[in-house]
Amino acid sequence: MHELGRRIVGGELRPGDVLPREELLAEQMNVSRTALREAMKVLSAKGLVESRTKVGTRVRDPRYWHQLDADVLAWRCALMPTEDFVQKLAEMREIIEPSAAAAAARRGSEEQLKRLEAAYAAMDAAQTLDAWAKADLDFHEALLSATNNELMISLFSVIETALGTFFVLSARTVKNFKYSLPHHRKVLDAVRRRQPEAARRAMQRMIADSSTPMNKTRRHVEKG
Repeated sequence: MHELGRRIVGGELRPGDVLPREELLAEQMNVSRTALREAMKVLSAKGLVESRTKVGTRVRDPRYWHQLDADVLAWRCALMPTEDFVQKLAEMREIIEPSAAAAAARRGSEEQLKRLEAAYAAMDAAQTLDAWAKADLDFHEALLSATNNELMISLFSVIETALGTFFVLSARTVKNFKYSLPHHRKVLDAVRRRQPEAARRAMQRMIADSSTPMNKTRRHVEKG
């Protein structure tokens, strides 16, 4: 299932392509026909393929894919993210996270604020990019949890993989991967002081700033 999903999302199998017959595809992938059928059921549920009588199983257009499905996101992130995908991730953050920061400032409990502070401390102490990215993700997860809005919390579990990829990409484009630490500090301080609008503005500045290094890097590559 994962192998076929990666091939579809990566473009190796294109929209409209008809997959080989079941027995042939099972042999090519060295799996049983039963396992292949189960994989196809999952991929169909995710909107990636559809089966038609006398036609077979074909790849669907991306507009039918469940783009927020955890596996679909993971497959996209496992490939080299395109400029378009990275931009869409930034747009998602612009929609979700400023409001989450404001809600956390209004409703976050003391225990939730301590978790946010701990994540910030881990970012400050990080010595490697991997440690930084994990702590960064923990910070944003703690922030969304502090909204006490179960819909926002559930949404984070869906986009976690994509956000983690975004944070790594952003950090890789600068000499000092901790360059955004001051922005996180401003968000933390605003949430701690119970200042929703200040928290919203601080998060908006953080998101805008995180996109700038990647845009500069892209322009440099294009000129080169």
